Amino acid sequence: MTAYLVIARPDLIAARAEWLGALRNEKRLAPLTLEAYERDTRQFLQFLTGHCGGAPGLADIADLRPADLRAFLAWRRREGVGARSLGRGLAGIRSLLRHLERRGLVSAAGAGALRAPKQPRSLPRPLRADEARRLTTADAQLAEEPWIAARDAAVMALLYGCGLRISEALGLTGGDFGTPPPASLRITGKGGKQRLVPVLPVVAEAVATYRRLCPYGLDDDRPLFRGVRGGPLAAAIVQRAMRRMRTALDLPDDATPHALRHSFATHLLGRGGDLRTIQELLGHASLSTTQIYTDVDTERLLEVYGKAHPRA
Repeated sequence: MTAYLVIARPDLIAARAEWLGALRNEKRLAPLTLEAYERDTRQFLQFLTGHCGGAPGLADIADLRPADLRAFLAWRRREGVGARSLGRGLAGIRSLLRHLERRGLVSAAGAGALRAPKQPRSLPRPLRADEARRLTTADAQLAEEPWIAARDAAVMALLYGCGLRISEALGLTGGDFGTPPPASLRITGKGGKQRLVPVLPVVAEAVATYRRLCPYGLDDDRPLFRGVRGGPLAAAIVQRAMRRMRTALDLPDDATPHALRHSFATHLLGRGGDLRTIQELLGHASLSTTQIYTDVDTERLLEVYGKAHPRA
């Protein structure tokens, strides 16, 4: 890790260095996360230098109050820092204080009592129905090998037609899609939560076409979707195919495999689908997670209204 000038007393510099070492060697934090935590706590110590009237030591952070941390967040906000970065910065400071609290050096109560900045709610960006349908056809695929084009179309059809996550689609086995094709799939999603998802005839047809053209034996206990050399198909390959189609078909930058799952939910809701049923189809543990699609649909309606109404 790059060495930076840290304005603090030797006891606090040493304690912070020990904490960073523990994050790196014991908790195995990702390098980018570790770098962010180092930067955030260094900026916090810089703030404390002015806040405390001199380089801070362990004694200065022994009993930090929520007001002290709110002053730091306000200082960073005045510099134009957004809510996500502020929240991450607060998480780093809490981690440092809790590490020191376990060693009996400080109290982390003040940091624990402070609420993190409210994060902006980013809405999923679904594709238009015609764009989504086009992506699920073999003709739209750019692969030269017919079986690979059929494979990619079948994966896209499962994402849009069944609302699957890409990991769920690639986790299917040959036994999940036999002959005749199933009327529904039993999907195991996040947290081991299982759900039944109906299989539309167009989806079953896309998978059947792929099975017919695939040069590898699709045994019941082997992955349904295969790579060029016969191994399990990787998500990165599907994402790469989507990026190529995005350029060729002039689709928006947020046209990703996961956007097809968003499109599945948004289009169902727009056609009168029940929110609770959509929750079950998506495998969401909480209805509040699914309710974000009501905001998407409202946003779309207002956009159409603004473009179409003569008095808009």
